[in-house]
Order: sequence, then structure tokens, then C-alpha cells
Amino acid sequence: MAGKGQVLGESLLGEEEEEEEEVDPGPPQIDPATGQVIPRPKKKKRRVNKMGRRKLLENLSNKPTDFQIRVKVLEARQLQGGNIQPVAKVTVANQTKQTRVKKSTNSPSWNEAFFFNFKKSPADLMDELVEFKVFNSKKLRSDSLIGSFKCDVGMVYLEPRHSFLHKWLLLSDPEDTMSGAKGYLKVCVCVIGPGDEAPSFKPVASEESDDIESNLLRPAGVQLQPATFTLKLYRAEDIPRMDSAFMQGVKKVFGIGEEQKELVDPYFVFSFAGKEVQSKIMYNNDHPDWNQILKIGIQFPSMCERLKFIVRDWDRMTEDDIVGTHYLPLSLMCSTGEFGPEDGFLPTFGPSFVNFYGSTREYSDLPDEYDDLNLGKGEGVAYRGRALVEIQTTLGELPEVPVEDINNDDILRVQKFMRRRKYKLHAAFLNATMVSAIDAPVEFEVSIGNYGNKLDENTAPCPSTTQPTNAVFDGCHYYFLPWSGTKPCVVVESSWEDISFRLEGLNLLLKIIDTLEANIEQVRIGIKAKLPTPELAQLLISLLDQLEQDCRKKLPEPTPGRHVSNELDRLTRDYREFELETIANNVIKLKTSATDVLEAMAEVENYLQILKNIAKEPQNSMPDVVIWMISGDKRLAYYRIPANEVLWSQNPDYIGRLCGRLQTLQLKFPGLKAEKEKVSEVPAMLRTKIWLGLANEDDAWHRMQTEGELAVYAETYENQCNIPVVGWTKKGPLGRPKWSDSQGKCSLPRESFEPPPGWRWEGDWYVSPELSMLFDKDAGHKTYMEECYEMHSRLPGTSWGPATRPWTDVKGDEMAPKDSVDLPPGWVWEDVWQIDLSRAVDEEGWEYCVESTMGGYGPVEKRYHLCRRRRWVRTRKLVEDAKQKKHKLIQEKKIEEAAEGWEYAPLFNLKFHATERTMDMVRRRRWHRKMICEKKGADCYFAMKFEGKKKDEDDKEDFNAAYAAPRMFLTFKKPFKYQMRAYIYQARDLLAGDETGLSDPYARLSFLTQSSVTEKKEKSLCPTWDQTLIFEELEIYGDPRAIEENPPEVMIELFDYDKFGSNEFLGRTKAVPMVKLDPADARMPVLQWYPISRGQEDGGELLAAFELFLVPDKNASMESLLAGSDLPFLPPKKGDLFLVPNGIRPVMQRTAIEVLCWGVRNMQKFQLSAVTSPSIEFECGGHVQESNVIKSTKKNPNFTENILFFDVMLPREELYMPPMNIRVRDHRQFGRKPTVGIHVLKSLEEFRCDPVQAELAEDDDGVQGGLVNGGRGGEHVIDMPAEERKVERKSGPQIGQPLKSFPQLELPALFRGKQEEPDPVVDEEIDWWSKYYASTGQTHKCKKYIEKGQDKIEVYQTHLEDVDFTNGFSDFCSTFELQRGKDEEDEESSVVGEFKGGFKVYPLPPDPNDEMPSKVFTNLPSSTPEECIVRVYVICGIDFQPNDTSGLADPYIEIILGNKKISDRDNYKPNTIDPVFGQMFELTTMLPVQKDLTIRIKDYDIISSDDVIGETTIDLENRYLSKVRATCGLQKSYCIAGVNQWRDCIKPRQILENYCKQNHVSGPHFYGNNSVKVGKKIHNLADYEPNKPVDPNVGPADERLALHVLHTLPMVKEHVETRPLFNPIQPGIEQGKIQMWVDIFPKSLGPPGPPFNIEARKAKDYVLRIIIWNTVDVVLDEESITGEKMSDIYVKGWVSGIDEKQKTDVHYRSLDGEGNFNWRFIFPFSYVPAEQVMEVRKKEHFWSLDETVQHLQPNIVIQVWDNDKFSMDDFLGTVSLNLNAMPMPAKKASSCKVSMLPDITTGSEVKLVSLFEQKRLRGFWPVYNDDTGTRTLTGKVEMEMELVSVEEAEERPAGQGQEEPNMNPKLDPPKRPETSFLWFTSPWKTLRYIIWRNYKWYFIGFLVLLLILLLVFLFLYSFPGEVSQWIVNG
Repeated sequence: MAGKGQVLGESLLGEEEEEEEEVDPGPPQIDPATGQVIPRPKKKKRRVNKMGRRKLLENLSNKPTDFQIRVKVLEARQLQGGNIQPVAKVTVANQTKQTRVKKSTNSPSWNEAFFFNFKKSPADLMDELVEFKVFNSKKLRSDSLIGSFKCDVGMVYLEPRHSFLHKWLLLSDPEDTMSGAKGYLKVCVCVIGPGDEAPSFKPVASEESDDIESNLLRPAGVQLQPATFTLKLYRAEDIPRMDSAFMQGVKKVFGIGEEQKELVDPYFVFSFAGKEVQSKIMYNNDHPDWNQILKIGIQFPSMCERLKFIVRDWDRMTEDDIVGTHYLPLSLMCSTGEFGPEDGFLPTFGPSFVNFYGSTREYSDLPDEYDDLNLGKGEGVAYRGRALVEIQTTLGELPEVPVEDINNDDILRVQKFMRRRKYKLHAAFLNATMVSAIDAPVEFEVSIGNYGNKLDENTAPCPSTTQPTNAVFDGCHYYFLPWSGTKPCVVVESSWEDISFRLEGLNLLLKIIDTLEANIEQVRIGIKAKLPTPELAQLLISLLDQLEQDCRKKLPEPTPGRHVSNELDRLTRDYREFELETIANNVIKLKTSATDVLEAMAEVENYLQILKNIAKEPQNSMPDVVIWMISGDKRLAYYRIPANEVLWSQNPDYIGRLCGRLQTLQLKFPGLKAEKEKVSEVPAMLRTKIWLGLANEDDAWHRMQTEGELAVYAETYENQCNIPVVGWTKKGPLGRPKWSDSQGKCSLPRESFEPPPGWRWEGDWYVSPELSMLFDKDAGHKTYMEECYEMHSRLPGTSWGPATRPWTDVKGDEMAPKDSVDLPPGWVWEDVWQIDLSRAVDEEGWEYCVESTMGGYGPVEKRYHLCRRRRWVRTRKLVEDAKQKKHKLIQEKKIEEAAEGWEYAPLFNLKFHATERTMDMVRRRRWHRKMICEKKGADCYFAMKFEGKKKDEDDKEDFNAAYAAPRMFLTFKKPFKYQMRAYIYQARDLLAGDETGLSDPYARLSFLTQSSVTEKKEKSLCPTWDQTLIFEELEIYGDPRAIEENPPEVMIELFDYDKFGSNEFLGRTKAVPMVKLDPADARMPVLQWYPISRGQEDGGELLAAFELFLVPDKNASMESLLAGSDLPFLPPKKGDLFLVPNGIRPVMQRTAIEVLCWGVRNMQKFQLSAVTSPSIEFECGGHVQESNVIKSTKKNPNFTENILFFDVMLPREELYMPPMNIRVRDHRQFGRKPTVGIHVLKSLEEFRCDPVQAELAEDDDGVQGGLVNGGRGGEHVIDMPAEERKVERKSGPQIGQPLKSFPQLELPALFRGKQEEPDPVVDEEIDWWSKYYASTGQTHKCKKYIEKGQDKIEVYQTHLEDVDFTNGFSDFCSTFELQRGKDEEDEESSVVGEFKGGFKVYPLPPDPNDEMPSKVFTNLPSSTPEECIVRVYVICGIDFQPNDTSGLADPYIEIILGNKKISDRDNYKPNTIDPVFGQMFELTTMLPVQKDLTIRIKDYDIISSDDVIGETTIDLENRYLSKVRATCGLQKSYCIAGVNQWRDCIKPRQILENYCKQNHVSGPHFYGNNSVKVGKKIHNLADYEPNKPVDPNVGPADERLALHVLHTLPMVKEHVETRPLFNPIQPGIEQGKIQMWVDIFPKSLGPPGPPFNIEARKAKDYVLRIIIWNTVDVVLDEESITGEKMSDIYVKGWVSGIDEKQKTDVHYRSLDGEGNFNWRFIFPFSYVPAEQVMEVRKKEHFWSLDETVQHLQPNIVIQVWDNDKFSMDDFLGTVSLNLNAMPMPAKKASSCKVSMLPDITTGSEVKLVSLFEQKRLRGFWPVYNDDTGTRTLTGKVEMEMELVSVEEAEERPAGQGQEEPNMNPKLDPPKRPETSFLWFTSPWKTLRYIIWRNYKWYFIGFLVLLLILLLVFLFLYSFPGEVSQWIVNG
């Protein structure tokens, strides 16, 4: 079987070639990633890239979702073992289900479906296993497994449509893998998530030959091989502390002192494909040397994708904790070698370190809230250690022992991989804005691995954190850190292996990808902007040139002596080079051959995917860089950057993309907590530069810092305490050293600092106050929000009163009362003081805490709270500058006073503040001293000198203090001034924040140290602000050119304003401003749509633009940058607000919007009462139009006046078009008009059309000229020319005219009478189902119909609404869903009704005096209700969700239309999930009052109530109004009788006339009956019917011709649609499908034709008579007493599925394998001739209520057995014959061989016949045994088979065996040889035939001998007497 077949490994890892043929034109496939339809493959070969699809399984969500996995087990073939009783079991993620047991067969057919439902996150589900096992149920359970197959769910998910359809699985024995295939199992599996369409598991029609090989999922290589993953586990390091130090403390107290231990007991777990093995436990060791080999036995190649490494911590008492988890994808460690066999390689890895990430490292005895991160779920927030491992794979053996020790050679060999080099990580922080932590000073820590981790006692201190700084209010809303011109820098020294060659290769590939993505985006924008083709081609060519050039770049190679590479490095590099080379060559080909830009782009996307797949580095052992925001000892937020992205390299191609570049980072809250609790705020935004490189190359970093000066300072804090009487002093109970670090952990006296070697002091020590104390809070602001806090306190049990400091600022420093807050000179108040209620406060604005200095305020008052505060705010505005300058001087004096720099606090561990208060007991201030480096690369850590320290003190402090780390800053001389203008135009599709389904949105912008707010817009989801926000005097440090290249980001957050409580967050977006260093720059920013998101959900879009101007300096010299011209004028104002200026705002044009306001449907109750009198309000661009009011929706839900008209100014560019807001109001008593539903139509683009010219010209082709008014009017009376009328009358009364005198069912007879043709022949094999099967391609079920070449119908695999040409029947009017209420994810759909209507948008002449074009909506159908007859045809169900425990259901149909309900409960279909209904239901209805037809499938239950399986709803009104005439599908031909009889209520000719009338087409003009003119085209019947019609029942010529013309128009043809069913319990997950169609007949057009008969086909009863004449050459299985080979033969037979066995009598003692029987078997069975299947009805269990119906192949099994009286009979041989396709028997026994039988491998060469056609066959058939896996001939059976119907069987009776009536033919008793008998029942025969025959010579010899002995005896006896007598006598 090699050579063919889809190798499973390859389907995932390999690349497949597409042959040059059209791929199966099945239903469209949907790409799961994008939700778009995947285009059909073209007829050309194309590489599908390796590992291409694995991409999808990355970045899966961790949110639990509903999933359903469906498995259908179809059949098995060639199971090993003869005469077995197989049963299949399916296990998915620990849920197991099993099939029925099949009797005595090794090719069972089960055809059973199983549904597994999960509520799991996709990330978890994809790693679960799907396992198929087949057992032999006869054997003991221990050895009953025949074979199994397993793969992970992710593998199925990656297949097209997330499914394996009709795949054969190769079963193998998991224990003994060398034994090869154990059989084949055919299955379908699919994974369905919400919104996925379930593929059909129906067998494919073309599957006659059922080619196993092309559909085989076998593991790569012909069979699975046993293999061993050998993991060499050397060591680990940096494992965090996991255990409490309680016992250590106890031991220390009692002096049982052993040395300090590391508090973690790690062991390592290696798991794969459900198996795991673990290492030994290393006690009290955070750097364990395990040096062990762990082995796992697997089947290779495996169907599982990820190896899993876990480090766990052993605990004596509790469950072991997980330290960290690492997943390693198999696809990155091996290759199947599809580009040449020599290139494939087995999984290999390392020796290399793998890093573990998870929750933060700091140990606490409390449970960790981020524990989930250690399981590998979500992004780990901290490094948790690393392990050195190596993996090898050996094929062909399984491990003897799972764990053994590594030998010493390997330990020595791996030493070279552990060589370390010194690295330096530099980071400069330029800004920290939007800081959420405002209670305490904030610092940022940068770490790589464990280096730089400030809170870990075991790491040496290094300058890895910024100085702690208090956040400062920005005057609007946010807080920022006031670093001004001294930007903090940090440096972290670390030691790692030098793997730069790996990371540089990765960086090169990532750069190629970035360039390619940017270029693709440019071409995409070009396509969107509809650029001319030459320009697009130019863009594309430059993209391809760049790509080719990039792919030719050289990948870095390991440098001998510097790098140590391993096997996987070499193989990965070869593989990458091959892929890059291939892409480069393909690009050259593409450049020459590309004709279509879109096709070429598809090809380029394919290259991009290939590049993304090779841009992964499995052996990246350099840990990620992590930045933490820390407040006090608490870690608040983090950001993680892969090390390679900031890695420096000498070669510019290899530098990381973010190395040394200014980047903006939005920090994240750790874990899933923020997501779960819906925290909306940003923890902080950072602008940083980060650089990582070898320590000896770090001058590259210093060279990059051209803008500021890097300065290094020694830092120490002076601490004092306040003692009563004495005052402030350093003596006394400080609780920390007099001079210390900021934490007070170690002593740092000023005098003991000595500059490190290579450094010297510059200047003396000076006081450096905390930055926020110096900050002038309103600098650079034109408006500023003043804030103060009103403080209350109380003693326990008393009431609230003002605190000792009644008014403070946010830090708690005392302020003047709010009313006496001084206005600085030059400012005026804008409003009065207001309480801020927009935070977490109670309704009066208070927040409570225990003690104000400790912080931790909350909105709920508790009895133990002793403090409370509330925030008052008031906005002031700057008016003049002169006073301000004076004020600045006063301010500077204040700063001098603050130069003493003391910060105060009650205790050292509480918050510090700037002004002294009464409670303050301690104070501190910071001292700095600058250092200058004299020797390049010298270490800047201080070695402190200490004298006279007592030896017995704790040594740890010494160690820490001995290496005090300095502070570093990047200092800038002076800032540049900038002005930023934000043009906020509008937003659309925002989330709803209020219960009404609307929001009151406003936008808040934050840019560096300032923020600002737009005005709020009331009640809108699509607000137009049209506002410019100006940020004045922004001070930005650094070179303006660098700012231009990399501008800071603007953060825009949207909120819904609420009067009470905090404003609700609606989403945020980021933007980058256009930078203009010269204000005269002529470029204009363009308004762009920025996507808004709130967490994971999409929150609409914002239309805005931003520009940043460098403010020119009047005094600057001409050469400098600042000598630019003046800033542009301010935009125009409207009130106090600036508008968006012209040139940026969209260009307007006069536009018409016609609104077709048709009606409302399905309005749900509002405030408990029904919506009965709605009107609709349309708003677009600020203009509002309102419809009239519907009197009563119950009588007529349509509006009486349908057309509304807007004449408005709207943007010319579609991009800027405002949305159309549709609001439905209900008119209630007392003049109330509540809004009861809303719809926001984002874009009117699809409704644009050209204005209609006044005089309508005749249409050319007469077909496309329709207006958009599809509907049908009332009755049409059409006068026809007189002669035509005569012609018509000949053919009898017309169906179309109401036939008052005839009941409608007599119509067919009536026709026949008048027609001159003979009665139609009724052929029982031709029915409606023949037409259906012929159309679905199931040709074996309708051969006769196809031979006759009659009509087929369209069978759509989806609903009719989704078929291309129908456009969802929205051509007349569309349906818009109305919503109300908030957007809550978890709630079920918030749809509260529908609006039916349409829009037409077209430009109007700009001059109001010009003539207006005609209206588009004209000639509308009547909007009054119409009575209709509705026929619903339900054909069959597909893959229903089973509701019973048996995995089956008892479905029946329920039809609901308005208040009518038809339940077909009595006709339920027992025990099936694929029922054939074949039922038609007829109802009458009033459209549009009752327009929604619901077809519900329920499950019949005797005891409990019937469950709903699923339902589907059809909007009949849309079909009725549509122009494509979806009321009744057009038949292919016009017949007056037979299967295809015309069923519509009007004839084709009438339909054509109506069409022409509606669409303003001239015609139809008939010329005779054989030609007609429609529009300007003439149609001839001869063109459509060159030959005479096939069907004898065709109607008259003119009707046929009219029908042919109708078929050329876009109209719905006769069809069957497939509708998915859904159940509200599992919304979004399909519960099965039904095939059906609906006909609608308006009563005004007359009665409809006769309905189709679609009853299911009935089975016919047959009797199979088999006469077993003889057997020949049967193997002799036994030895008789006398040693002969013999067998006691009998023959057994049954029809598989019915399983009632019959057997012959026994032919005993056959010595030559011949047996004579003359025995008749009689098997009655039911058979459906048209479908060639046998119908078996039987009860599953004796307690079952109903018989289960199965459709099976009519297989007859004949077996030959050897009879044993005292033991089990022995099985000799079997043959299974399919009565539809059986081999011809051999005429002579000698020519009967096993090769006559069809085999899986030789299926096609054997000639097969059908017994249903032959009726009788006689001859020899072989029987065989395949215990060993190969077929061996074990005998031949001569038999005669005859098939008769039940009627014939009654006419020619025949008895079973040889019983009466023994006739037809009469069977004589068999003439068996005398030797055939049973020995112990016939003693005489036994004597004669066994003993005599075998021993007669012994008998005769014995008698002769006896005679001789007798003679001798007589002789001897008588001799002496005779002799003596003789002597005496003579």
C-alpha cells in the first residue's frame, strides 16, 4: 500500500501536490480564521506549504466555549481474525461510546453516529485525544483488542471544514507495532464550534469503488513503527521557592541548625500523547542536577503535536505544586522530508535549555491567584527557571525501562553547551503615562531571566529599577510620572549561552515578514482605492523584487569557537535555506507568468504563510525580557518582550526589530483576572528604548544615545525620626539604618561609598528631592482641573466629622478648603466645585478606609472604617500670560524651599508625602552624587567599606550592601515644545451602554503628560463630534527628528456618560500623529477609521486624524530646526469648541436617500406590553425623517405610506459616510413614545445606485432592466390576441384560471381525456425519489430514471436564502434586526424585532433649481395582507443530534405558522438520526401577518415531554415579495402528467407575461407557438428543443417555449434546500439538517396544481433460496482414532444483518474434503430495488418499543464448519457474497480459486453480477480463512441460488432443508459414501467401515496366524501320542 494514500503525518506536516483537475465542487468551504469562503482551487499545480495549517492552532482563546465533536463509525474491513464479533469504541477526551456488536464477520458495517458535547476552551480541547478501538467481543476482555488509532482533536480541526470525511483509518496494535495493519476502519469526524456549518456525513455518490488507498489516514511510512522518545534531562536552574520556611524557623530556634536550605523539591515530568514519565525528586534544591534519561514509547509518526515538560514541586502533605509548564511543538523538531528523502529527519532537540514561565516568583503562603499560568494557560508573567534537555528519537524499539541515569561521557559532552557569556540589558524610560497606581510611589523593573528581579533575595542587586516616583495628576483625568529632563535608565547584567546565531536567523526572517506584510498592505490599499492596473502592477512588481532580494539574503552561521550548535540547528538551517530558495525561484516565475493581481496576491500570501512557519525557533534558550510596574512590594502590571526582538548584532540585517528603538508599550494586568473582572483601565503606558547585547559590545547602546547625556549617580537616603522634646534626630528607634537604600533594607552610609575601579566622583553629594514634589502641576495647560479631597474621620462608635486635616490633595498633604483655593494669576474658573461621582464611591461621593495614611479606599462603609474622603473638582482656564510669569518666579522660590527635600510619613512602611503632618513620626530625603567613567566597560557597582561591624550580625545584609547599585539617568538639556491637534470627527457602531440600547458617548484622549475630553453626545451609537482638541505646550525631550520617525502614540478611550455611578467604558484605540517639524509643511492629515476594542470584543470605529507640530522658537537661529514659520491658524469655533477644519473634514455633496419603509415584524414586548402602534425614525448625518404610525400590527404590520425621502449634504467619499440610524418608537397612551428597537446601518454603500433618467428607454435585453420593486401586484387580467386564445383552448381548461366546477385533484384525469396521447405509463421504479437521487448523484438508486434522461432538480446544500442569485431575497426589501439593551456577551441575542425596508442612495444635482431625477421606488406591490396556501415538503433529516442514551432519536415533525400548529407525532421515525420523512403539509396563511414558518424537529418520548432537537425558520414574506419568484420553483419541463406534472397555480406563459409587466420589458409577443419576442430578443423553440422531448407527458409548445425563456431569467428553479437546525440550548451549534422545500400559492391567482407525492419508498419482500449441493476440497481438520485426516462437514448460512442462521445436516467422516448435502436454505428479506439496499427491521433489545430500521447491503454469508460433539465446532472457511455484486461461480471445481473473490486490493479485476438481474446462479464458490491476515483457500461449495418475490414463492413453494413441500426442485437425500456416519450411533457400521476396512489384513493375518498356531499346537499335542502309537504299532 505504499506510494498511495494520504499519509496523515504529511497532511499536517507535509506538502501535498494538487493534481491538474478541478477539485470536488462540493459545498463552499469556510476558512475558520477569517470566516470567508475559501476560493475554489484553480486547475494548476501549487505547493501547499509545509506545516502550513499548524498556524491556526496558535493563539487559541482560553475562554470556555460550546463545542460539539461528531463521530460517525461507518464500517471496517479486513479486521484480523476469522469469524469474529467486532465492536468499535470511540473515546473523545475521556467520554467513551460504543457501537453495536456485529456477528461473525471481519467486515462489519455499523453506520452509527456519536455526539460529544463540550464546554471547554479551544486551547484545552485541541490537545485532547480522539481514539478509535475495535474489539472482538467474543474473547476475554484482556486480549480482545484488535487494533486502535488515535490522534488529537487539533489535527481534525486543522483539516478543511474541521473534519475528516469518509476516511479510512489504519488500525494497529499499540503494544506490538511491528505486526502491521490489523484492519481498516472507515469514519467521519468533525469538530463544530459556534457558528460553524456542519459538513454532511452522507456517503459521497462517486464512492462506488470505495478506494481505500486514496482515502487512507495512515501514519506516515506504510505503518506505525514503535519508537522511543529519549529525553536526556541534565539539570535545571533558577527554580523559585515553593515551600514555607516555617520548619526552617523552628529548627533555627531550637538550634538544630543545618545550613540554610533552598525551599523547593523539584522533579521533572515529561509527557506526550497521554503517556508520562517523571524524574527523581531533588530535595531542597533550586538548581537540581538530575542527569537522568526519561523514555516514552510511542507510535511513530504520532498523531499528537506537542511535547509537554512540567517541573513540579514535591510536597509532603499537600498536592504537588506545578512550578512551570513548557510545550514543544513536534512540527518544529522534525521534518517528513517531502523535498527529497535525504532531507527528512526524526524529532531531535538540543542539548538546549527550555525556559519556563508562569506566575510571579515571589513566594507567599497564601494561594497564588495566578496559578493557572503555571499550567501553561495564558501568557506567563514571570520567568520560573529553565531546564537543560536533549531529545532523540529511535525507531523500531520501545523502552525497556522508563528512567535510567545518564553516563558520564554525555555529562562531559554537554558541558560545552553550558558555556556562558556576559550580556547587558539596557533600558531607558522616556515617559510613563496613564499610570493607574496613584496611592504610592511607582517604579519600573526590567529583568531577563532572574537577573534584575528586585524582590528576589537570592539575586545580586543591580540598577534594574527606576527611582520610586509619585504619579502626578495631568489636569484632566490621568496620572503620569514627572520625570521631566532626567529620564531613568536601568542596566541588567546577565550571563547566558551565546545563541546569537539562532536569534539572528530568526530576526532576519521576521524582518523579511515585516517588509512583506507592509508591502502587501500597500497593494491592498491600492486595490481598495481602485488604482489603475499599471500602478497596481508596479506596486506588485516592486513587492516581488523586494521579496526575492530578501529571500536571497544569507542566513547566519554559527561561528566556530564562539557558538556551539547542535543537530537541530543544522537541520533547521538547511530547511530554511531550501524554503527561501524555493520562494525566490517561485517569485521569479510569478513575475513572468502573473496575469491577475488578485491571483498573484493569493500566491504571495502563500509565501508569507511559509515564511511565518519557518520563522519559529524551537531552541530559543534566552529568556524573555519582562518589564514590571511595582508599587511598594506589590507587582501590578507587566509587559513581556522576546529577547530576540531587542538583540543587537554587528550585521544590520540581524538586529532585532525593536533593538534600541523607541517603542510604546501598553502594560497588562497579570493573568485572566482583569478579563474576568472586566477591568477597563490601562495599568500604564511606557515609552522606552531597550537594548540587549554582549557586555563587550554595549558601547553600541551608548552611541545610540545621541540626544541626552547618560549620567550615573550614587544614591542613599538619610532617615530621621521625630522624638517628642528632642525633635527630628537620627538617633533613637529608627527601625532602619541612618543611611539606607529606598527600601531601608541595607545600610549605605555616605562616607563608605567609594567609586568602583575605573570611576571617579564629579562634584559633591547633594539633596535630590522626589520629582513629584517639584512638579508645577499646571505647566503647559490652557485648562486645568483643580482637585481637592474633603476628609472626615470618627472614633469607633461616634459619628463622622471633619478630620484634623479637613482638606488634602490626593497624596494626603494638607490644602486650603475648597472655597479658598487660590486661583493662580492669569486663570479664571470655568464652573463651580462639583463632587466627582465617576469613581468607585457611594452616592454622595464618599470612599472609606480604616486609616488615611494606609490607603485602600473602598465605596462601601463598614463599622471599622475610621476615615472617609470625597473628591471635589473644578476646572480653571488660562486667560493671560503676564501675571503668570510673575507667578512662576514665586513658584521657583517655593521650589527652593522644597530643596531641603524631606518626605514625611507616620512610619517607614507607609506612604510618604511632601508636607509635615501631626501624625508623622519619620522622614527621609534622597542624596545623589554624580560619577564619571574613566575606563571603558568598568563595573559600576560599589564595593562598600565597613569598619567595626559585629561579626554575629546577620550576614545577608552585608552581602547586599557590599554591592550597592547606583542610579542612572539620561539627562536632557531642555525640552522642545510641541502642539498636538486631534481632529475627532465621528464614531460608528459603538457598544450600547444604557438599557435603551444607546449610549451617551464621549472620548478621552491621552497624549504623554496631557489629556483632554470631547463633549458628550446624547443617546447615540454613531456620534458625530466634529471637534478639534488642542494640546498646548507639550514638552517632549529628545531630538525632533527621532520624534518624527517614531512619534508617541495617542490613546483614545470612549466612555458612556452616566449621571450616577462611574461612566461605563466602551473601548479604546491607539493612533500615531503625523509629525510636522515645520508648521508650513503642506501635507494634510487624512481622517482614518481606527478600530475600537473592549477586551476581546469589537467596539466599533472612530474617524479621526492627529497632527503634532514642533512649536517654532522666535529667538532661534536660522539654521536650527526651530526657525520654522508660525503655527497654522486655529480651526473655526462653534461656541467654545473648535471644529474640524476644512481640508481635513470630508467633502460634502447633495445626496438623495430614498427609504422604503415597508413594515415591522415580530416586535417583542416592551415593559410588559405589546408593541402595537409603532412608527420609525430615520436619522442620517443629523437629519431626521419619521414614518407614519401603524394602526395595529396585529391586523397589518405594514406602513400605509411606504416612501420617505432625504435631500441632505453627505460626504462624497464612501469612507466617511455617516451611518443610518433606525429607531422604532411605540405610540402609547398619555403621549408616551418609548424607543422599542434600534438598528444601526453602518454603511449605505450597498444601496448606492445611479439616478433614474426621466424617460425610461426600452431595455435592450429586456431582462436586466427591472427596477427594484420586485413584488407582485394583485391579480393580473391579461387580454390575449384572439387566435392565440383558440390555440389555447384545444389543450383543455387552464390551471391558471379558477376552475369552479372541477375539484382540483381531478385535473390530471381531465387533461388526459382531452389529450390525443395515450395514457402515461406508470413505472414503479420511477417516482419523485428517482428525480431526487438523480439530482444528488446517487445514480445507483435511480438507474432507470437516468436512462430515460428525465428532468433533474437543483439540490442546494444550504438554505435557499444563501444561494448566490437570491441574495437572501433582499431585492425588494431587506430585513434589519432591531436591538435594545446593553451589549452583554453572555446574554442570548438581544434581537427584539425586525424592520423590513430598503434604501436607495444617489447624488442630486448641486443646484437646487435643477430638475430632480425620478424616484427609484415606484410601482410597488400592494401592502395589504394576502391569503396564501403554503405547502411544506419535508424530505429527510441529516445527522440529527441524538437525544436518547442509545445515541439515536425518534424524530417527528412539527410545523408552526402564526397561531397554527401541525404535529406529526403519530408518524415518528423510531431509532434513527437520519430519518427519511417524505411528508407534505398544507396550510393557509395571511402574509405578512403570519410570515414566519417554523419547522421544528422533536424527539418522541413516551414518559417525559418531547425534547426539541432543533428548528429552522423561513420568512415566507421575503419569498413572496422577491423578484426571483421564490413562491414556487420553476420546473424543468411543462408536463401535464407523470412525476414532473406542473404544480404551479399559473402557467409558464402567464408567469412570463407578469414578469415582463413588472420589469417594464416589452412583450411577450408570440409568433405562432414556436417563437416569441421578449424585449428585443426572439426565442425559438427549435433552439431549446433540437430533438423531440423525452417525456411522453409534455404539454403544448407555447407553454414549453415560455418555460424555456423563463429559465434564462434569474428565477428560482425547482429545488430542494438543506436547512441547518438550531436549538436555543446550544445556540450557534448546528443540531443537524433537514432537506425540504416550500411552495406558496396566493389564493388570488387560483387553486394550485396537484402536489408531488414524496412518500418514502417501500421495501419489497423477496425470498432467497439457496441449495447447498456439495462441498469439495474442504480442509481435513481432524484425525480419526485410526490416524486418518477427516472432517465432519456442515454448512451454515445467513443474511448479514438479519442473522437468523440456518445449517445443513452433517456429512460425517469426509476423508477427501467432499460433502454431499442437497439441502435448501430459505431466507426471506425486504429489499428496496430502486436503491439496491436491504431493509432490516428488528428490535435492539427485548424491552425496546420500536423496531429499528437499517438499510444494509444484501450480503449472504456461507460458512463451512467441522462438527465436534464434545468441544466447540471448528471454523473452516467462509465466503460473503453481495447479492448486488457477486462474483460469477466457477463451472468446475478445479477452476474455483480464491482469486475469484473481490478483495480490497483487487476489487476492480473481478467480474461481478447481480442476482436481482440473473435471478438464478449455480456453480462453485471458494471459502477461505484469513486468521493470519492473508486469505487461504479452505474449500469449495457447490450451490444454487435463486431469488424469488413473495408472490412467486407462494406459487412455487419450497420447504427448508429437505422438508415438505420438497419441490421446485425436489431434493433427493444425498448419496453419501457408506463411510459417512456418526460412529457411536452405528456400531455395526463402525465395525464394518472403520475397523474392518482399516484392520482387515491384521484380522486376516491374525486368523491365519491363529490357524497356524492351532495346527502347530494340535501337531505338538498329538505328536507324542501318535509317535508312541506308531512305535508301539510298529
